[in-house]
Amino acid sequence: MVDMSLYAAFLVAAFALCITPGPDMMFIVAMGGRGGPTAGVMAAFGVACAMLVHTVAAALGLSALFTTLPTLYHVLRWVGAAYLLYLAVKAFRDRSVPGEDGSAGTGSGMRRAFWQGAVTNLLNPKVILFNVAFLPQFVDPSLGHVPGQLLLLGGTLVLMGFLWDGFVGLLAGRLADLLRRSKRVNRWLNIVSGTVFTGLAVRLAVTSPK
Repeated sequence: MVDMSLYAAFLVAAFALCITPGPDMMFIVAMGGRGGPTAGVMAAFGVACAMLVHTVAAALGLSALFTTLPTLYHVLRWVGAAYLLYLAVKAFRDRSVPGEDGSAGTGSGMRRAFWQGAVTNLLNPKVILFNVAFLPQFVDPSLGHVPGQLLLLGGTLVLMGFLWDGFVGLLAGRLADLLRRSKRVNRWLNIVSGTVFTGLAVRLAVTSPK
């Protein structure tokens, strides 16, 4: 169903993309820093699930709407920026220490980290446009089944991304746990996380499709 030479080239390009620090990775590091290893991994899982949604949308041709409807792009961009600012405010105001109330690693905490990662990625129109521009470069229309080829490529990228981002989130969380010996240090970690969220919000708000 795919050209194996194209697929091999895709694997190299996808690996380079996965290990290059970007907004999603910064978000996952911040989530791990705030909530610990479990939060970091679950945030990565949420991002991966959102990426899978983007992949399906690209395979169905829905992502192309953002290239023909600029207003839709800008609405989603501003909603995404507002959500990131909301997370930033929560981080700046947070005075708690993860685990002191027994919530660390609980179902509610994991679900919260998952949904925050998923929503942040889903509300980033840059990710949608990336799929429209990147994945088709490795599709061979002469082989047919173009949607299937896009799904295979996107699924591969999602899996590679989750494995790497999950490792990064786990590492960030473990490092944060080692540093979090006092409320003062924990407060500093929350401020760093809030600053990251703010920076991502500003970046999303000021960038436009190219």
